[in-house]
Amino acid sequence: MTPSRVPRRLRGLGALLGVLLLTLAGCQAGSSQQQGGTDLLAVGLVAEPANLDFTTADGAAIPQALLYNVYETLVKLDGEGALVPSLATSWEVSEDRLTYTFTLVEGATFSTGAPFTAEDAVFSIERVQTGWTTSLARAMDAVEEATATSPTTLEVTLSEPSNDWLFRMATRVGAMFSRTGVDDLATTPVGTGPYTFTRWNRGDSITLTRNASYWGSAPVFGEVVLRYFKDATALNNAMLSGTIDVVGTVQAPESLEQFTSDPRFQVIEGTTTAEVVLAFNRSRAPLDDVDVRRAIKHAIDHQALLDTCWAGRGTLIGSMVPPTDPWYEDLTGLYPHDPGRARELLAGTSAEEATLRLRVPNLPYAVACGQVVKSQLEQVGLEVELDTLEFPAAWLQTVYTDADYDLSIIAHVEPRDLRTVFGDPDYYTRYGEPELVERLDAADVGTEAEQIEEMRAAARMLAEDAAADWLFLLPNLVVAEQGITGLPQNAVSESFDLSGLGRA
Repeated sequence: MTPSRVPRRLRGLGALLGVLLLTLAGCQAGSSQQQGGTDLLAVGLVAEPANLDFTTADGAAIPQALLYNVYETLVKLDGEGALVPSLATSWEVSEDRLTYTFTLVEGATFSTGAPFTAEDAVFSIERVQTGWTTSLARAMDAVEEATATSPTTLEVTLSEPSNDWLFRMATRVGAMFSRTGVDDLATTPVGTGPYTFTRWNRGDSITLTRNASYWGSAPVFGEVVLRYFKDATALNNAMLSGTIDVVGTVQAPESLEQFTSDPRFQVIEGTTTAEVVLAFNRSRAPLDDVDVRRAIKHAIDHQALLDTCWAGRGTLIGSMVPPTDPWYEDLTGLYPHDPGRARELLAGTSAEEATLRLRVPNLPYAVACGQVVKSQLEQVGLEVELDTLEFPAAWLQTVYTDADYDLSIIAHVEPRDLRTVFGDPDYYTRYGEPELVERLDAADVGTEAEQIEEMRAAARMLAEDAAADWLFLLPNLVVAEQGITGLPQNAVSESFDLSGLGRA
């Protein structure tokens, strides 16, 4: 197999799919101070990655830090969720929708100094198909062949039309890697981005430095320190004390008043693609019983839950589609809060004698919502044991890998992740119903109108079958020092994109 060709490959569902937990970005350490002529910005995150290799490790913390910053893609998502050029300056799609021809930028280099060419793009596609160990790699199954027809021209042929493939190329799956720079991705990422990886003080921070040889516009901040906080109060106090510049997503929404009333700060409020999912383990009783699942949905007062655990900020959605997707449909009315109906559905089921294990990660939204879910379910006669697991290691092993749980709460932040979360019977939600997969397949190969119709039908099927309960969609709540520019109104990708940040 030459580096310039990728044959079609059929692969099984894979062992694991990257859980898309919500990691939340802020900024810490130095309030954009000048240090030796370098304008410093620090970014605080609430969940530190276990390693830096998102080709083998799950979770959103890695792409949040590295995607678009260290690693670039051929195309990327702008602030409105539209596809725009990145390492590809343009692309054309054949009339039969099977062949994509990309024209690549000239002069781009990796942080090692190696040039980026179409051969590297082919290598990156091939590596997803053969070397990635997360189920996200299935997004590349559509590729029949990839060919470098010149150093700056890439031709990709799909086995059948796919509405989804180009979109996935803007996510971590589309990251471009160096053919000579993948030996130690867990600790030494090598990309073409506006920043290069400098150092990692485990348990504290990751430092990125402006790429002096970057092919595009140089970022404003010369050094960015990603600082990790497990305590929302400490993060807020750092902002109030002037030692950080931005809290990327507020971890205690009830605390916003202290920032909105202070002229030093600006507060941005928008939306995200992060569905906070109350997951049901359908592989074991009592959650294999649709009446039990439906009872749980009727037992939860979603507005009261949102008001209690996230200060009323967020959007009730009813299924696995955010309002920013073209096939969104408000399905919140399918299961209105009705404790009486919940008790009727539970009568005579095995849930009456069971203790439900609600296992949540030790992330602020999950802990807060877990307490409310436990209380509301107990009000309809269910017995619930709430366990808080260290994130990422303990939650990923216990819930995600071993499926040793009955209920869990996690925010899936990857855009357009309905298939990811519910299209695989081996995924931790244990869904993957054939009818759902058929609809998703039809949506992918159909026309734009057919895609919308089939995706809406798939989302409604999930909701009606009580595949999970969607508690709410997390808001994008950003607090920043006055004068910081380029902050996104909406968080529509996995990346906390540093390249457009500046100072007025």
